[in-house]
Amino acid sequence: MLVIPERPRRNRRTEAIRRMVRETSLTPAHLVAPLFVVDGHNERQPIPSMPGYERLSVDLLVEECHQLAALGVGGVALFPALPEYKKDKTASEAVNPDGLFPRAVSAVKERVPALTIFTDVALDPYSCDGHDGLVSEAGEILNDETVEVLARMSVLHARAGADYVAPSDMMDGRVGAIREALDVEGFPNVGIMAYSAKYASAFYGPFRDALDSAPKFGDKQTYQMDPANIREALREVRLDLAEGADMVMVKPALAYLDVIRAIWEFSDVPIAAYQVSGEYAMVRAAAERGWIDGDRVMLEILLAIRRAGADVIFTYFAKAAASQLG
Repeated sequence: MLVIPERPRRNRRTEAIRRMVRETSLTPAHLVAPLFVVDGHNERQPIPSMPGYERLSVDLLVEECHQLAALGVGGVALFPALPEYKKDKTASEAVNPDGLFPRAVSAVKERVPALTIFTDVALDPYSCDGHDGLVSEAGEILNDETVEVLARMSVLHARAGADYVAPSDMMDGRVGAIREALDVEGFPNVGIMAYSAKYASAFYGPFRDALDSAPKFGDKQTYQMDPANIREALREVRLDLAEGADMVMVKPALAYLDVIRAIWEFSDVPIAAYQVSGEYAMVRAAAERGWIDGDRVMLEILLAIRRAGADVIFTYFAKAAASQLG
C-alpha cells in the first residue's frame, strides 16, 4: 500500500470543510462601489467602454445607493461628470458649494445614511486641461497651488456629508494640508483615504471616458507613480501616514498585488485597493464573448485582492459581487 505521510486533500474533501478552513473572507462589507453622477433628472448615460455601467443623475444615484445598502455593500465612492462648459483653468467648479457634487453627496448622506461615502479629491473632472492639478502657462503641474484648492475642496465635501475625503491627485503634501483644513473647519472626524500608491497605468482608459477627463496634453507621469517602482510606494505611504492619512490606497489592484502585500506588511492602517475600469472592462468583454465564466472570475479576482492584504476594495463589480455573496 502506498504510504503518504501527509494528505492535504482531507481538508478539501467537502464544501463544509472547505468553508471551515478558508483563510480569506470576502463579504459585501469589504466592497465600495464607484458611482458617476451627472446633472439632470431621471438621467442615465451608458458608458460604452464599461458595459453595464452608467452615469446617473442625483435622483437615480440615490436609488442605486439604496440598492447597494440593501445588499450590504460597505460604501460608495462618488465622482462628478461635468459638461465642458463648467470646466476651466482654475477648476473653479471644484469649490462651488452649490455645485452638482456637493448636492449629490448631501442627497446620498441624507437618504442612505448607512453607506460610507468616499469623495474623490482631484481637479481633473473640473479642469479644462484634464489634469489632476492646476497647470501653469508653461504646461507644468503646479503642486503647492493645487494643494490649496484640494484643501478647500475637502472642506466642502466634509460639509456636504463625506465620511472620507479621498485625494487621488498624488500632489506632494496634500494629506497634511487637507487634515489641517478639516480640523480647523470643525471636521476632525472626517477621515482621509489617501491614494498613496497611484500608478501611471494604462488600465484607466474607460474611467476617463466615464468622466471625459483625459489630459488634453501630455500625460500624468510627473505625479502618478512609475509602474516599475515598489519602494517608492512605501515612501509615499510613510509620508501620507505622517501627514495624517487614516487609510491608504493602491491603484490599480490586479497588476499590483505585490504592492498591496508590501504595504500590508509595512503599515498598520486599513488598506484599500481599486479594481479599476480597465480591469472591469476586460472581465466583462471576455465574459460577453463566452471566453470565461465572468461571475467566477469576478469573485476570484476580488478574493485575490483581499488575500494580498486589501481591507477594502473599490470595484465596479460591487453590486454584482454583493448579489452573489449574499
